Amino acid sequence: MKEIVLIKLGEMVLKGLNRRTFEDVLIKNIKYRLRGLGKFEIKIAQSTIYVTPLSEDTDLDDVCERISEVFGIVTFSRACVCDKTLEDILAKAPDYCREYLEDAKTFKVESKRSDKRFPYKSPEISAQVGGKLLETCPHLKVDVKNPEITVTVEVRDYGAYIRCATIRGQGGMPVGTSGLATVLISGGIDSPVAAYMMAKRGLKLNAVHFESPPYTSERARLKVEKLLQEVSRFAGSIEMYTVPLTKVQETMRDRCPEELFTILLRRVMMKIATHFANETKSGALITGESLGQVASQTMYALNCTNAAAGKIVFRPLIGMDKQEIINISRRIGTFETSIEPYEDCCTIFTPKHPRTKPILHFVEQAEREAQLDELIEEAIQNTTVKTIDFT
Repeated sequence: MKEIVLIKLGEMVLKGLNRRTFEDVLIKNIKYRLRGLGKFEIKIAQSTIYVTPLSEDTDLDDVCERISEVFGIVTFSRACVCDKTLEDILAKAPDYCREYLEDAKTFKVESKRSDKRFPYKSPEISAQVGGKLLETCPHLKVDVKNPEITVTVEVRDYGAYIRCATIRGQGGMPVGTSGLATVLISGGIDSPVAAYMMAKRGLKLNAVHFESPPYTSERARLKVEKLLQEVSRFAGSIEMYTVPLTKVQETMRDRCPEELFTILLRRVMMKIATHFANETKSGALITGESLGQVASQTMYALNCTNAAAGKIVFRPLIGMDKQEIINISRRIGTFETSIEPYEDCCTIFTPKHPRTKPILHFVEQAEREAQLDELIEEAIQNTTVKTIDFT
């Protein structure tokens, strides 16, 4: 019995004349995610993408798991392929649906006849298939309002299909349709979630990570690589720029007012991230900041940080509380890695009493007096680059 995957599109169906571009990117992303699982025919018709394995030994469980992580898909289903005849639909429905129905008590059949040349109307198809399934599974009862299982029969241009379970996809927009952005990534909980959320809006990502050896260890960097690998399941491959900040931070410790250290460090990070955003033609920066969560994320501190950024800064977590962010991190699989106990550079030389209402004029004055420009340029020159991808 031949089985394929039917994919329903998300909000891109509203894109009008640009819709084809979005669909082409989505198909490209699906092909990329399915690499290594076999060969497939992938085509689109009537707002549905058909993923057809070209080998009988393809594991559709693995295929569905990969598809579930692709942005731009609202729902998808495994489906049995039938000839476009009622006889073949009735012949295949009992065997295909048995696994789904054997533990259920109630069901209903819905039919969708998009090919109006098919000689039976939707209610007739549903009645015939429902009767056949009741013969095969006499323990079942029909419940049209609240069934445990809904069996769907679709009669389309390419053929007829039977499906018994609809799986919710990630939604959002296909990665790459909104441009490229640079995420400031740390080993914490927040920034990987921010990266995921902006990739969901169609952004392709690269990432800038800051380290300060020997204050931060190689394990801390490997932890960030692992986090990006987890994010790449949804966002595709990510270029990771690792910037050494040891000299910058030691100089700031020695020359800058302690209460301004955190906000000055954030400004340095923004300047460096802007450099790599310009170099890679990224249109925006992304951070995991949430309003009021820590001293550097007050409205006043964020104003000072923004002044150092040469790009628009997307902060998708700005209105979330910590538990909301944790919930997303658990769902996307980054939480357990984020809580591994390896320090990052943001925790080095943390002031006892950071200024929560910094004034930009005094922050910029402290920055000038510290004379950090040459050290920032040196850090940029010593940056390493690595491509991170899902396995």
